[in-house]
Amino acid sequence: MKSTLLKSLALAAMMTLPTAALQAQELKIGYVNSERVLREANLAKAAQLKLEAEFGKREKELKDIETRLRTSAEKLEKDAPTLAESERNRRQRDLVEQDRDLQRKRREWQEDLTQRKNEELSGVVDRANRVIKQIFDNDKYDLIVQDALHASNRIDITKKVIDLLNAQGGK
Repeated sequence: MKSTLLKSLALAAMMTLPTAALQAQELKIGYVNSERVLREANLAKAAQLKLEAEFGKREKELKDIETRLRTSAEKLEKDAPTLAESERNRRQRDLVEQDRDLQRKRREWQEDLTQRKNEELSGVVDRANRVIKQIFDNDKYDLIVQDALHASNRIDITKKVIDLLNAQGGK
């Protein structure tokens, strides 16, 4: 029984040796908040401004159509008691058709915006990943993670990524 206990203790001691050796080598770990990079990097801000310029006019047109439609609906509601039934039905059909057209245009606008946003952000993400890889290699990190549930400020390299991304500009 004693020999079995001694063998078990010896085995347990041998199993802890590799972990002790790993603990002796300090791991260099970094954390990047990708959402913050996509929000604060100049490249991401420029992409957002580009999208606003590209899609702002269409958005304003949609809002104008919506305002005109609302005004027409209010006018119909006000005039309805004095209109002939056929005229009231015709105006209601027109409003329903205009509303469908507005919803279709709004959907198309949203789909186009989403597609362009994905295109623009994929370029920013690619550049950010190259910067992260550069930091990984230059600073000899063992591991860099994105979007951790909890991370210490000590290992947060997000600002460094943003600064390097901004310094590289359009390169």
